[in-house]
Amino acid sequence: MAPEPRRRRGGSVAKTAHILTPRGCCDKHLVRIAIEQYDEDVLIRLDPTLDAPLFEQLAAGLRSSIIDGRLSGGERLPAARELADSLGVNVHTVLRAYHRLRDERLIELHRGRGAVVAVRIGGHGALAGAVHDLVDEAKNHELPEAALLALISEAYRSAPRASGVLRPMPTR
Repeated sequence: MAPEPRRRRGGSVAKTAHILTPRGCCDKHLVRIAIEQYDEDVLIRLDPTLDAPLFEQLAAGLRSSIIDGRLSGGERLPAARELADSLGVNVHTVLRAYHRLRDERLIELHRGRGAVVAVRIGGHGALAGAVHDLVDEAKNHELPEAALLALISEAYRSAPRASGVLRPMPTR
């Protein structure tokens, strides 16, 4: 049973994520985070056999959950120590992932209050949709993942800084 939600000043309820053990799974590298307001779970998997450091894997899992909208603005993330214990990793691994997401402006860190998903006007829905469309298009053309990532990296590096002006969508 999840703990009672915390009350903010003024009486509103803070949105909090709780860590639960994986359902019907014996994978020790998987953690399920229950999200109160959506009655939905976010699954995050860390695999120490991969070349990517654990903090990057954790940051990537949380990042995709934020961009896909599974974690929304104002959502309180689990305490670093609690998440570290659930994943069986050092607390500094979680803190490093949280700091990476803070540097990307996806979460806000508050001493004594923990990590909270940043509130963004419009969210990341359009970005998530564009990413899924791009992946679908790459798969339709049988483009390998490495080639797609290289194209995205090059486009990102060569693009001018965001000016608030949207580029027109290419026609097919």
